[in-house]
Amino acid sequence: MSAVEIACRDSGGNGPAVLLAHAIGCDHRMWEDLVTRLSPRYRVIAIDARGHGQSPVPPRPYTLGMLADDARALLDRLGIAKAHWVGLSMGGMVGQAFALEHPDRLGKLVIANSTSSYGAEGRGAWSSRIKLVEDGGLAAIRDMVAQRYFSEAFRRDHAEVVTTVMDRFMETPAQGYLGCCDAIRELDYSRQLSEIRAPTLVIAGREDASTPMAMSEAIAKGIPDAKLEVIEGAAHLSAVEKPREFGDLVADFLAAR
Repeated sequence: MSAVEIACRDSGGNGPAVLLAHAIGCDHRMWEDLVTRLSPRYRVIAIDARGHGQSPVPPRPYTLGMLADDARALLDRLGIAKAHWVGLSMGGMVGQAFALEHPDRLGKLVIANSTSSYGAEGRGAWSSRIKLVEDGGLAAIRDMVAQRYFSEAFRRDHAEVVTTVMDRFMETPAQGYLGCCDAIRELDYSRQLSEIRAPTLVIAGREDASTPMAMSEAIAKGIPDAKLEVIEGAAHLSAVEKPREFGDLVADFLAAR
């Protein structure tokens, strides 16, 4: 399958390019705080993955390689030779694919709240989620996703943010969500992490039940010279729950020589 012409928000400018890749069930709006933080210094490109946001919804199944090829085609379309990559959850999985398949197009790599493998039980868990959505739409998993996206304290104290994010989640085309579930179900880059040569920052959320600390530790151990940082109090969508802390980590990493 050929690359899809995905949508994006491009801040423009002449600074180094930074591509932001969102979690499954989100879109470019997940990155509003980070776009504001990075735009004065960088050309920030926040994408909508295929099947999400304003991007096309091609037939299932998708693969992580396809999603990486979509991003490469976008860089071609925008005339960008190389970009830094900041990916959270699914965006971090696609970032691994991009680093392995298009290393010459990658500057630095940030993998947040993600994993290189869900282990032996992962395929069954994602198959179960696919069945729930096929039978009941995204409404069937809305509450479960909200509990995984955000810590209990954040859901209590920032209900308006949670409502906004989950309303956007419900806007995601079901077939696009399912296509990306197909891709994630096949995830297993554990044995290839040592091939990634890009300078890499791995970010974990201390309260993340979807991709627990051990998964981030495995990525950081597997990629040569990768650095691991932990955001206290953050669950899965750490960039939304702790935008200042997340932004500090990313900005410092991109600016370092």
